[in-house]
Amino acid sequence: MAPDRGDADTYASSISTSGPPSPLELQESQEATTDADVGGASTSAPEPQNFTVRGVLVGLLIGIVICFSNMYFGLQTGWVSSMAMPSALIGFAYFKTVSRALSYPFTPVENVLVQSVAGSVGTMPLGCGFVGVIPALNYLLKPEENGPLDISLWRLIVWSLGICFFGVVFAVPLRREFIIREKLKFPSGTATALMIRVLHGDEKGNNVVKPPRRHRHAGTDAEREEQRGLLQSDPQEHVSQPATATASEEQSVAAIGDWKAKIRLLVMAFAGSALYTVVSYFIPQLHEIPILGLSLAENWLWTLNPSPAYIGQGIIMGPATTLHMLIGAVVGWGILSPLAKNKGWAPGPVSDWTNGSKGWIVWISLAIMLVDSLISLGWLILRPLISIVRAYYPTIRDTLREHTWAEIFSSRFSMEQGYTPLSNHSSTDPTSTIKHSDPEPDAPPHHLISTRTTTIGLILSLLICILSIHISFPSLIPLPQTLLALALALLLSIMGVRALGETDLNPVSGISKLTQLVFALVTPTSGPAAKNSVIINLLAGAISESAALQAGDLLQDLKCGHLLGAAPSAQFWGQIIGSAVGAVLSAVVYKLYTHVYTIPGGLFEVPTAYVWVFTARLVTGKGLPPMVKEWATGAAVLFAVGTAVRVWGQVRKRAGKEGWWIDWIPGGIAVAVGEFWISLCCVVSIADAG
Repeated sequence: MAPDRGDADTYASSISTSGPPSPLELQESQEATTDADVGGASTSAPEPQNFTVRGVLVGLLIGIVICFSNMYFGLQTGWVSSMAMPSALIGFAYFKTVSRALSYPFTPVENVLVQSVAGSVGTMPLGCGFVGVIPALNYLLKPEENGPLDISLWRLIVWSLGICFFGVVFAVPLRREFIIREKLKFPSGTATALMIRVLHGDEKGNNVVKPPRRHRHAGTDAEREEQRGLLQSDPQEHVSQPATATASEEQSVAAIGDWKAKIRLLVMAFAGSALYTVVSYFIPQLHEIPILGLSLAENWLWTLNPSPAYIGQGIIMGPATTLHMLIGAVVGWGILSPLAKNKGWAPGPVSDWTNGSKGWIVWISLAIMLVDSLISLGWLILRPLISIVRAYYPTIRDTLREHTWAEIFSSRFSMEQGYTPLSNHSSTDPTSTIKHSDPEPDAPPHHLISTRTTTIGLILSLLICILSIHISFPSLIPLPQTLLALALALLLSIMGVRALGETDLNPVSGISKLTQLVFALVTPTSGPAAKNSVIINLLAGAISESAALQAGDLLQDLKCGHLLGAAPSAQFWGQIIGSAVGAVLSAVVYKLYTHVYTIPGGLFEVPTAYVWVFTARLVTGKGLPPMVKEWATGAAVLFAVGTAVRVWGQVRKRAGKEGWWIDWIPGGIAVAVGEFWISLCCVVSIADAG
């Protein structure tokens, strides 16, 4: 059940043909209707500030910090985080600190704007390819592959600005399907909404937008219970009694102390991490502590990097994923690396990505990633088709029994038959459930993004993307292949958004590799054009990854905003502004890191860049090291079975059946990543879970 969005009922029967209000119009109209005190017991609260300049500026500042953090951590490991919940907490803490100086109060929907802008800025290192594709183009291409490429800063900025918009715009029409009609959970967005509600709502009890009191006859009990628990307060809170008031005051004090304690913890963690980073810069040995002895450290690279960044990432990942990574590390570095070295399959030094076992085991992990991605994405395509077949099967079966093929295709049959119901209202089929259940109440039309704005924005963003690619990489990728890359990006981003809404995981890595696999079929492997085949493959994958990431991020934020009653148009404009700033900033930060540090080097080994370029070489037929084919095939078959079993288990869990054993089956992506990177993530995550 969605919260009350002001005049939603008034606008429900009207159709808005105009575009969404501009950011400035949003701010001016909202500032004029906001009271100075939110805590009053007004029965008709003014419309809160959905878009404010101060909210955008604070979101940008938080996003800049996240951008630096993600660039640092991404170049080390390839993992980044949007940090939506920390962004909302930091934004809340800042505005609470300066609350006495504010002309109007900081509201939940403004906090949604802050975390949306911050997340869009912070994820641009991954969205623009600066943790994988760009380092691969800069440093890992061979001369026969027309590389390495020396890409200037201004070309990187043009490239970033070109690919940072179309995924955001394309996500707008997906909102109504996935959030309003299908009501996908988007767990991180829901959790962020819950935290924002607790921060703002528990303090005075009434400053959260309340859901409309309308009878809902559709939807499962679980959905109603979840929505009730997240968005509604206890009805007894509104009873004016001394005992209740005292309890509310006690809760307010507890809530204030709680968020202050969180901020203190955040500041302490930030200071400790900063201190470690400064000290380790002057004492680089801290990045490679030989806890198992100097011999194993020098010969087999068995060292410990106690970076606080890994500790934080391990807490975020959770014990299941990090345990799977630990399995990959044991198999990769404890079994496959010594085996490849001793058998002569990787005769070079272990640390050599070309001839050493470090590069050899990446091929094995790459095979695991590919098969895991293909099966997972294949199921995302197959499942809706199965639902459609189940919905249409009764009608088709009855029609085939009662009529001949000649009657079916005759115009007479079509006129006599008329409309035939596909299923009755009591069907439990997923497709019929979507059709017959009431959709979520949507925002009023003046809060939505119009079809005209979406259409014009999508066309312009696609044209800008095409132009920027051919400015940044002139004569390297033909126009037809650029158009194919964009088409695949839009199609695959739909699957990515659905996966994110259901599982909280956006398979951007698998989507990019699937694009690379498709492009291997259309890219010439011989002749003059073959020299650019690896570059074309990398750029196509980067475009798909960017679209899937941006669309997923916006839908996650829109879910959070939907639960709290924020205007989608405000979030859209905030995401656009944040993406633009993040695109320019990430290019500058990338150049800054590459000038200060050696890349690839001891601190920044850019493992994701190696995965990208190895994938491109694999699918374009550039050859494999000795015995890689046999071991990669075996690993692919093994994890194909494992991924299929995990998918089956997830289907059982969604059906309400037992599926506790799913976490004990190693996930392909996590194991593959663990084979070429592992750290304190696992230990800290397990300790945190315990």
